[in-house]
Amino acid sequence: MEELGDDCGETIMKILVPVKRVVDYNVKIRVKPDQTGVDLANVKMSMNPFCEIAVEEAVRLQEAGTATEIIVVSVGPTQAQETIRTALAMGADRGILVKTDDDLEPLGIAKVLKAVVEAESPDLVILGKQAIDGDNNQTGQMLAALLGWSQGTFASELGIEGDKINVMREIDGGLQGVKLAMPAIITTDLRLNEPRYASLPNIMKAKKKPIDEKELAEYGVDAAPRLEIVKVAEPAEREAGVKVETVGELVDKLKNEAGVLQ
Repeated sequence: MEELGDDCGETIMKILVPVKRVVDYNVKIRVKPDQTGVDLANVKMSMNPFCEIAVEEAVRLQEAGTATEIIVVSVGPTQAQETIRTALAMGADRGILVKTDDDLEPLGIAKVLKAVVEAESPDLVILGKQAIDGDNNQTGQMLAALLGWSQGTFASELGIEGDKINVMREIDGGLQGVKLAMPAIITTDLRLNEPRYASLPNIMKAKKKPIDEKELAEYGVDAAPRLEIVKVAEPAEREAGVKVETVGELVDKLKNEAGVLQ
């Protein structure tokens, strides 16, 4: 695969990285008894893994001299400060928390992020391609549409070339390289990088970095939900396999029980 260009002579003045607070990926999800949603009581929360990749990529661009400032933004409850602090410990410069206790849908989040982008004027927005709670994979694309910006989704490699950004995209059956004009929206795939662990000194430094708290109402956006969750249920448990004595018995079960043979 051809190496993507990386010209550090041009500087991206500012990178915005949205991050989301989700149930830690190591935790087994429990559904509420009334099936109205996921039980979050006494559950470990952490930064969405795809958001970690986005923060890492922004920090690497800054370390290469391509970016001068990294701002992380999260939309959620007061506890989302912890997620922002994690990003600050990884190397981001400052944070913005848009406080709301409502569970916003991707379009609502995209509208809030559009307002933040208009206030902060970043040259590049890097965000995870999806969150592991809803798996929607919609916010980045919606944000690009609302802003009218270039977008490079499912990025597995980035390279800065003057005022353009080269993106290698993960697509069905292979890779696709695109060159985008900035400002641009990038959504990160798993192969883009491996996020670093924050060191103890950086964790201590992060406590002194500023987090600007905003109320959702300050941005004046319509983030009302458009979908209604009817029911949340755990997947059906898989039945244990059985051993068969003969090929004929195997064929019979595949045909009459599994229904995979005609």
